[in-house]
Parts: sequence; C-alpha cells; structure tokens
Amino acid sequence: MMPTDMPLQLLMLEGDGISHEIMTVARQSLDVVNQAYSLNLNIESEAVGLESIAQFGTAITDEAIERARMADGVVLGPVSTYDYPPAEVGGINPSAVLRIALNLYANIRPSEIRQGVNSVARELDLVVVRENTEGFYADRNMAVGSGEFQPSDDMALAVRKITRQACRRIALTAFKLARQRRRLVTMVHKANVLKLTDGLFVNEVREVSKAYPDIALNEMIIDAMAAKLVLRPEAFDVIVTTNMYGDILSDEAAALSGGLGLAGALNVGDEHAMAQAVHGSAPDIAGQGIANPSSILLSCAMLLDWLSHRKQQPALGKAAVAINRAVNAALANRACHTPDLGGSASTLSFASAVLDALHVEVP
Repeated sequence: MMPTDMPLQLLMLEGDGISHEIMTVARQSLDVVNQAYSLNLNIESEAVGLESIAQFGTAITDEAIERARMADGVVLGPVSTYDYPPAEVGGINPSAVLRIALNLYANIRPSEIRQGVNSVARELDLVVVRENTEGFYADRNMAVGSGEFQPSDDMALAVRKITRQACRRIALTAFKLARQRRRLVTMVHKANVLKLTDGLFVNEVREVSKAYPDIALNEMIIDAMAAKLVLRPEAFDVIVTTNMYGDILSDEAAALSGGLGLAGALNVGDEHAMAQAVHGSAPDIAGQGIANPSSILLSCAMLLDWLSHRKQQPALGKAAVAINRAVNAALANRACHTPDLGGSASTLSFASAVLDALHVEVP
C-alpha cells in the first residue's frame, strides 16, 4: 500500500471553449474532497489547445506530455480541434496525443438514467468500453504520418488499423468490468463486411471470453445495435467495440439518458488514467456561463475511483462517491438545470448546488 503521506499528483489540462468554466467547477469540487477526505492531492494546471498554440506553437508541448506521464492522474478539458491549424504546424489533437503517449487503450463511458433529468430512455444503465488507440482514427493509427491521405484531387483514402493486442486488452477490460456489474458483455462489430479487421476483433473477444465462463457474451452487428440501443437500452450491460463504433454508440447512449452533458468518461491504461468529458468545447456558448459541468465532474469521480483501487486508498473511493451523489443531487433539482437540460440555470448556480451537496456528503 502506498503511504498516505505521499502526495498524489493530479494534472489538470485546460483546453478551449467552455473548458475554463467547467474545469473551474471540477477544481473546486476536487479541492473540497481533497480537504474533507485528507486525500493529499497536489493539483496543478497547464493550458493546452489554442492558448498553447499561441504561446508555444503547438497544441500540447512535450513538457506537458511529460508532466502528464509523471502525474498519478490527468484531467483533460474539452478542446476545439476543428479550429486548430494543420498538425504539421502545431495543430495536433491533445486528446489523441495523450491517449497514445500514456497508452490509454480503454475509453470507459457509462450512461444511466438520473432522477430529475428528462430522458428518452425509461430504463438504461450500461457502460461502453471503447478501444482507444487505433481503428479508423487517422491521428492515432500510424507510427509516422496520418492514416488518412489524398493521392489525387478526386480521391481520399483512410487506413483502418486493428491489432490482436489491442483487441485482446480491450476485451479483457470489458470482461473484468462486467464481473463487477450484471455479467453481460455485448460485442459490437461489422464482421459481415469488414471480414479481416472486425473478424480479428471478433475472434479475440471470443477467445478472451473462454476465461470468463461466468460472463454471458452476445454479439451484434453495428447497424442493428444502433437501432436496438434505442428500442431496448435496458437489454445492455457492458458493450465492447472498436474505436469509431464505440465513439458513436456511447454518444447515442448519453443522448438517450438525457444528453452529452451528463456523460462522464475515463481513458485508462495499465499505468495511467485520464478523466475527460465526453462532449466538445461548445465554442458557441463559451463565456456565457451556461455550460453544464456534470460530465467533467463525473469523469473526475471516475478518476478518483480508479486511483482508489490502484493506490489502495479507500478514501479516494469515498470521495468519488461523494462527487457522484452531489452531481445527482444537483440534477434532481430542476431549478439547477442548465439550458442543455431544458433549464435556465447558470454554470455558477449548478456549481453552487454541487458544492453545497458536497459539504453535506463529506464527513
């Protein structure tokens, strides 16, 4: 067990758009639980994204990457990659860079129904386990250069990368998680068309499943899955899939539960973890003080829970529970709902409700 007198290093990387507004709320909440539960967190901040490009000529510096590598946990704010210059002149995606640099191969995205929030689904409690480091995503599937290229004016190509190692480790992540939940894994693929790449994924998941005879494994084609998730979301527990399918399905699940603003996420590897809101930087509302900070708060709670198990410090897990309950308490009060939830509350008023609830939760 790690001595509790050794501080844990958390690095908060502030991005673009609404990042400053929601990261401020996250920092305030972390400060409360840090003191209340004697977590001994040393929390530092650094800018990435447009501010970093303006100052250093790159969206994330080598120094910031190294600081993230040395930290016990990272919190990444939303970034406006659409507004960045080309990668060769510094407009790299901080999220993709960190996922590769820290080997964060699993993107864990839970969705559930929360009291007080209008939702499309009446019953939903699932987790999407998304492979995070390859697939069709051009910024993370090549050692040198991009996986997307244009040989002529009239043709553009994209390379899809699927490896046995990545398939196996994301499958292991899903089955281990399912053992803590309702013991059902649904594998999603398109092996009827992508017979080699998705075929490799399917074979590896099936192979891993042999070591988990207590876990049921279902298989679904991606297009059928997209439909069934709308029609019967209660049928799913843990969904495991490749990068792009997982990105889409997790957003769909979040929308069914009430919106992307409610979706927490944790990027996990064997040695590192990074909390990250599922939604984007929302530049259209940046600076208006109406952003919903729920997603980043729930992501921070997931990070604390991961650290609790990794460092064998139960207080971190208690702090994670307290943040979750505080967010749920604020969401249960419709007067606290921000515009994305159909209300008129501000980020500040939502944050105040969360902090008030936190002070009730803490010992």
